[in-house]
Amino acid sequence: MKKTGGGGGAAGDKKKGRRADSVADIPPRKQAVEKDVFQIFAERVRNHKDLESRWAVLQETRVEYFRGKDFVSFLRNHPEVKDVLITDKNLEIEDIANTLLRKNLIVRCDRVVKTVRPGKRKLSTWPAHLEIFADQVFSDNDAFFAWTFVNRRPLWQTLLSFCWPVLTLAICLFPVYPHQVKLLILYLCAGVLLLILCVLLLRAVVFGALWIVLGKRVWFFPNILAEEATLKELFQFWPQKDEGERPKWTARLFYAIVAVLVITLLRHHAPDEAARARYQKRVSNIIDDVLEWSPRLALSGMMEKQTVVNVTDSENNVTDGGAESSWPEFTEGETFSDQSEAEEIRNVGDTDHPN
Repeated sequence: MKKTGGGGGAAGDKKKGRRADSVADIPPRKQAVEKDVFQIFAERVRNHKDLESRWAVLQETRVEYFRGKDFVSFLRNHPEVKDVLITDKNLEIEDIANTLLRKNLIVRCDRVVKTVRPGKRKLSTWPAHLEIFADQVFSDNDAFFAWTFVNRRPLWQTLLSFCWPVLTLAICLFPVYPHQVKLLILYLCAGVLLLILCVLLLRAVVFGALWIVLGKRVWFFPNILAEEATLKELFQFWPQKDEGERPKWTARLFYAIVAVLVITLLRHHAPDEAARARYQKRVSNIIDDVLEWSPRLALSGMMEKQTVVNVTDSENNVTDGGAESSWPEFTEGETFSDQSEAEEIRNVGDTDHPN
């Protein structure tokens, strides 16, 4: 009996140990749903700085996209990125891309404008408007692929999103700022606006001069007026390669004559010193009105207006009282018609017997 009990106890201990091992082998709930390795791979590829990408409009939505040939060259130059795929890291580049398409991590797109625009030699390298391609198969021949998942925002973008309400509130409280702060904000905004206008004017003058003299289209800050451009692309200084046809010399000569005529007319009709002084005085008066405004002055102005209205009402009441006193007094038993007849008889008598 003891042996049997001992054997039973040992068997029970073994079962308990197996149960404990099985419980220990169960992963926690957080690790139950593992993240797809292709999702991690797609995020790593998208955030890599060596994969060139652009932003465009796809069905009224701004998306980030890349070219098929750039994806192929990127994976060839950076094979270590595929290590995250573990068992699938030895797949061909085309198979990896097709897997991303099947998992809806990317979508193949095509350019909306498929014809060469007038004055251009070829289609745009990075089109601004895309549409979904019918055949969702990877290709590196003039094929574009847009990311479909939302990328994680950097920390600075999250902090910046909290600053917008504070900035809006600060703009609304501008009238109650001290005078010196108002001047600082005014001159800062005016300086930024003047800088933007000067940059636009300078790039237009440079473009016009080089187009007339050399027949080349050179735009410094080429993306400064672009709608679908990132912050880095917006301040790109160096111009892009001119892909248009060389303009004719007759067109260049015509616009040169037009430019000379415009400059001559502007110099001939330029305002004199007195006109500039009047304009400067008018602008300074407007600026002073804006800077000197305060809620206290506004409230005092409203109180003065209310006082004037009350005084006017009282004067009207006094006038009405005087008008009532100017009515003719009636004696007892006399009516208004009798009084009027007596007045008319008296007037007729005065007319018949002039002095």
